[in-house]
Amino acid sequence: MIAGVDEAGRGPLAGPVVAAAVVLCPDGILGLDDSKKLTAKRRDELYALIAEHCDFGVGMASVEEIDTLNILWATMLAMERAVEDLCARRGGREPREILVDGNRCPKWRYASRPIIGGDAIEPCISAASIIAKVTRDRLMIEADARFPGYGWASNKGYGAPQHLDGLDRLGPTPLHRRSFAPVQRSLFP
Repeated sequence: MIAGVDEAGRGPLAGPVVAAAVVLCPDGILGLDDSKKLTAKRRDELYALIAEHCDFGVGMASVEEIDTLNILWATMLAMERAVEDLCARRGGREPREILVDGNRCPKWRYASRPIIGGDAIEPCISAASIIAKVTRDRLMIEADARFPGYGWASNKGYGAPQHLDGLDRLGPTPLHRRSFAPVQRSLFP
């Protein structure tokens, strides 16, 4: 019972950071890879397979938590929440070990180890990468409908030209990370 953990959304200027924890089904899922290497269509297909056949949990840290804690500790918090959600969905059963994409693990009670580039080499981390990215992308597409003018349906909150132009023209929304420099510049031009 090994779980993989990864996050999506550390670098954007807007929206939450989302983490996922996945215990793969016994037969695994073919075609898993780092979510950034897959097309959106393929991520959606794999998301559906993972959600149907595997145990997973999702955790988020809000924009307010990102601005208060900083992005690193907010990411760790989202990872903790993802594992808590995974355990809750599994009736309290905890994974024997957790593999975390990156160079550090949250400070938690679980046996875990970080793996740099793990989302490309450990299938359970790849699955977590896909769940986290698709979840976050869908949130930003929904947010684009509420806050038009920033291009979030296409840029997912990253600092793309359309997003930066929207910040200049419209100012920040409640979903903007005020601790990030481009957003701060829009607050204090």
